[in-house]
Amino acid sequence: MKKQAFNPYLPSWEYIPDGEPYVFGDRVYIYGSHDFYNGYVFCMGDYVCWSAPVDDLGNWRYEGVIYPKTSDPLNRDGKMCLYAPDVTVGPDGRYYLYYVLDHVSIVSVAVCDTPAGTYEFYGYVHYEDGTRLGEKPGDEPQFDPGVLTEGEDTYLYTGFCARGDKSRTGAMMTVLGPDMLTIKKAPQRVAPGCEYSAGTGFEGHEFFEAPSIRKRDNTYYFIYSSIVMHELCYAVSDHPTGGFVYGGVIVSNCDLHIDSYKPADMPATYGANNHGSMVQIGEDWYIFYHRHTNNTWYSRQGCAEKLTIREDGSIEQAEITSCGLNGGPLKGKGEYPAYLACNLFTDVPSVYVGKSNVPRVMQDGRDGDEEPGYIANFTESATAGFKYFLCEDIREISIWVRGYGNGFFEVKTSWNGEVLAKLPVQNTNVWEKYTAPVSIPDGVQAIYLTYRGDGAPSLRSFELA
Repeated sequence: MKKQAFNPYLPSWEYIPDGEPYVFGDRVYIYGSHDFYNGYVFCMGDYVCWSAPVDDLGNWRYEGVIYPKTSDPLNRDGKMCLYAPDVTVGPDGRYYLYYVLDHVSIVSVAVCDTPAGTYEFYGYVHYEDGTRLGEKPGDEPQFDPGVLTEGEDTYLYTGFCARGDKSRTGAMMTVLGPDMLTIKKAPQRVAPGCEYSAGTGFEGHEFFEAPSIRKRDNTYYFIYSSIVMHELCYAVSDHPTGGFVYGGVIVSNCDLHIDSYKPADMPATYGANNHGSMVQIGEDWYIFYHRHTNNTWYSRQGCAEKLTIREDGSIEQAEITSCGLNGGPLKGKGEYPAYLACNLFTDVPSVYVGKSNVPRVMQDGRDGDEEPGYIANFTESATAGFKYFLCEDIREISIWVRGYGNGFFEVKTSWNGEVLAKLPVQNTNVWEKYTAPVSIPDGVQAIYLTYRGDGAPSLRSFELA
């Protein structure tokens, strides 16, 4: 029996951001960096891989560690972190993993015979004279490699461009030869950073980091994180080596610009940096991205949304949801964990994570403990939104709450809608169940829970019946 698919799509105790999804055979594989719960920097873990059947996207399987951080000759002591990777299939049919360590500006490559086996260090991207890319005078520092192989050519996209840094001009594209290491065509810019964007059409959404490349029909989609960080944008071209024209925003991890259920300038959750890419699974296209948990930048989780691609190839910005890869609404009955909340905010808006006294997804225990996530710190006006459910004859709602707080949770089907029920809660140091009658209209609905009262209780789950 197929499982429902949620956001985040991996278990609540797994933190795999920067997701690059690929379909190999009858499975979709996700490659990303590896954050820790309560991590103090980005990307503290080894590379691991998860995969799912293309026809059962709620059933993810842990493939294990595919590349330890100490495998790189420059990192035998493990003091450097493995930043966001990408994978491509070379002309020889093997799988090549491209990555950059956090304290160097060169591109490392590992190789494996299978998508999720143990990758072995292969070498560094270099010019014909052996000089490594990133170390030749005039090279821009290498960061966040994205790769696409066609025939014997591999197109490598890299870059990081912060405000005020004129030494970095934008996203760079380098062509590699069939050995997957040797540069065949020197780097050239394919998308501008904010210091070089005047008159380009990228203004306001300039390249920041996270380059990725995909091909759909005869069009190349360059996906990247913009200078405002919370959004993934795209540009299109008829050729992978240049001519990219800005297309728009694919997804924002705080849902800015979306005006279907709220004002366009209202952040619906706490965003920050973003990284991901597109993939076709069956007949549908999805965008993979990440969200932030624990009110920090360093514990990120993978999410995905189904895309609407118009006839002209342009992409409609995807709304962030709890049902992502499910392909449609979740069942409108049963118990759902609180960490599936796609909207999380208070009456004081904030685009970025890190503000004090706000609700946050977290877990008990340490990183690696398979403890279910929950939402902590429900202060006055804190709201969690869950989208979407196919409801039919819903007459009762229950919540599981823990912590010190005297007040009640309001139940609504929109963030500013009519209050359909109130669930009073009291101080408790264990999870307590509270139930109230409710009449939720039949059809596809969102569920919003807003706390009113003192203290800061936590929410583990809710149940529709």
